[in-house]
Amino acid sequence: MKSTFALFAVASVVLVAGFVVASEPVVSNPKVAKAPAPHCEVPCGIYADQMRFEQMLEDTKTIAKAIKSINEFADGLAGDPPTGKGINQAMRWVTTKETHATNTQHIISQYFLTQRIKPDSKEYVGQLATAHKVLVAAMKCKQDSNPATAEALKKAIYDLYRAYEGKEPQFEGDK
Repeated sequence: MKSTFALFAVASVVLVAGFVVASEPVVSNPKVAKAPAPHCEVPCGIYADQMRFEQMLEDTKTIAKAIKSINEFADGLAGDPPTGKGINQAMRWVTTKETHATNTQHIISQYFLTQRIKPDSKEYVGQLATAHKVLVAAMKCKQDSNPATAEALKKAIYDLYRAYEGKEPQFEGDK
């Protein structure tokens, strides 16, 4: 009995450890990968706000591509019978969409709300409100496979940039 319990406890720790690793933000751009997504919270005083905005926009592009692919695979699943490969690919795109929406939520929560948006700033309320809009838009991307959700997330990120930086955003690829 004790050995069974010990084996269960070890398996539980491995599962929990696996979940923690799996839930960490995924960074696919090597330029962005140089800094940890949630940052260190030491406080080290080293911040890269522009990089975080670019990372969220890259996640949004991935979400948009995932949504497109999910909808394409869903159309193919209407066949009789749907293929295992089609179901597998659709699930992989759903997982990718979830991961990248979670990345955006981590950046907002652990970087901007925890470290960068300050209550004593005269822009605090606007920054807080737009950060919340990004969190909600990312959540809606998880809930649906409508391309409009990815567009709403992109718009919310741009709105946060305006509220946070006080100027119009200019990112690579916007030209």
